[in-house]
Amino acid sequence: MRVYVLVLCVFVLQQRTRARPESPGCNSPEAVRVAEESVEQINQDRTHGYILSLNRLYDLSEKGGLLYQMTLDVMETKCHITSRKPWKTCDARQLHEVPVYGECEVSVHVDSQVQLQSYSCGLRQVPATAVVDTCPDCPTAENLNEPVVKETANLSLQRFNEESRLTNIFTLEDITKASSQWVVGPAYFVEFTIVETVCSKTNDGSEVSSCPPMDCQFAHRGFCVGSHVTQEEEFEIRAPVGVKNQKPVVEVKCEIFEPQAAVAEEQAHAKAASGHTEHQHLNHTHLHPHEHPHSDTPTSDHTDPGPRSSLGTVVDQPASPRSAPHASSCPSPHRHNLGLVKLRL
Repeated sequence: MRVYVLVLCVFVLQQRTRARPESPGCNSPEAVRVAEESVEQINQDRTHGYILSLNRLYDLSEKGGLLYQMTLDVMETKCHITSRKPWKTCDARQLHEVPVYGECEVSVHVDSQVQLQSYSCGLRQVPATAVVDTCPDCPTAENLNEPVVKETANLSLQRFNEESRLTNIFTLEDITKASSQWVVGPAYFVEFTIVETVCSKTNDGSEVSSCPPMDCQFAHRGFCVGSHVTQEEEFEIRAPVGVKNQKPVVEVKCEIFEPQAAVAEEQAHAKAASGHTEHQHLNHTHLHPHEHPHSDTPTSDHTDPGPRSSLGTVVDQPASPRSAPHASSCPSPHRHNLGLVKLRL
């Protein structure tokens, strides 16, 4: 009898082992899908920095039932978080664009949908020495607090305000990245965010320094890439006698994003309008987000939802030694390759 019970227990255990699916490897379509969706949700959760792109799935493990722990290698893209673009539409930074790489430890619940539980990411710039060894002429990172960096951002913003067809003046919000390169003299490149002010461009004499940002959900924000090329004295092009020297060569390109509050309001009005009769619809008027009134003093028309809670953190930290992956077929192949053999991305 004891032998029979023992054989029965062994049989049941074998059946359960066979019925339990093995944890997927890093190359399985399901694991890749979960990793891609996890990166998308990390980007949606963040409010600062740049959108991250999945480089590879380094490792994964099952933590009971439908909860998975994943290690994701990521690369920084050229899209700022403000854009809210899907990461697959954003290009990862190349060697000449001050690339940033890192890894994210992610906990995710997988059922009919992928639900991010928590994440912790460590990012770092590719060392300048590694860039110069491979590409001696590539730009290298600059300290964001350098006066010339701030000057480049201000000159770029000034040109944007002068040339844009937008109603209001924009002011500098934050300098997010800077680099330099030698051309005919030092060339400086900056990336920065801007925010709409209460000052209209039709008001003559409005100075950006005296224009406060809109304290309102409907304030537009933007992301800019600017450059400032200076000339060393020996390379300087002299203007003809009686003609003033040309201004420093400044280039700028900005992308302005629609406020989330304006999008929500427009959707709400569209939904409400769909239930109106024809007569009601013709008489239904509202301010377009671009026509939303603003003043120098904050208004209480829209309640502040308060700070949103985050599911995780993204910090700057040096690379640390990594243990070998535990799951089968891990890690998956790299999606991005900067040509840096000595640097483990």
